[in-house]
Amino acid sequence: MKSRMHHPALRRPARAGGHLLPGVALAALLASAGCAGAHAGGTRVEDLPPAPPDDATYRVAAGDVLGVRVLNQEAMSAARARVRDDGRISLPFLQDVHVAGETPVAIARRLEVALASYVVSPVVTVTVEEARPLRVPVIGQVTRPGVYDLERGAGVLPALAAAGGLTDFAHRDAVYVLRPTRDRAPLRIRFTFTALTRAEPKAASFVLHQGDSVVVE
Repeated sequence: MKSRMHHPALRRPARAGGHLLPGVALAALLASAGCAGAHAGGTRVEDLPPAPPDDATYRVAAGDVLGVRVLNQEAMSAARARVRDDGRISLPFLQDVHVAGETPVAIARRLEVALASYVVSPVVTVTVEEARPLRVPVIGQVTRPGVYDLERGAGVLPALAAAGGLTDFAHRDAVYVLRPTRDRAPLRIRFTFTALTRAEPKAASFVLHQGDSVVVE
């Protein structure tokens, strides 16, 4: 009887960090990455423009805890307001306010407008007191494909390490981050494994965002 051979790319995704990547989601990510094609293309991380500070781009999501402070108005403030699954927080005077998907600065400006009915020229500051874990799928030619919870500010190398590193079949010049964009297909950012392990500046300073996926071809 002939033995059945398994290609390493077709292994069942392992349970990783308590999360299993569903087969449909895995197939969609692989299709987006173009894993069936040549190991080239995408935007090199070295060619990306300088990134703005993470606080300027961070978008609030369910599970975050926000601090909402209204200057000289303690009764209107909330030291710890957790974002519910429906994307809302509860605040004095305003009750339920939708905040998911917005930056803290944008939320503060919107609250200032809403609170103007109660106080003259309110000044609002919104901070992220507790951020949800950064949840990133890591798929393709890694030892344990799956979805991993990483610390906020983590880069590509910690994501690869969480997935057990590269397999023997991985192309070391074909490590990609798929980053969602609003108006077009995901941005495909290309890294080399050498640049990551040598901590070359652009590769080492790159920060993963919520919604990113790491793909190794």
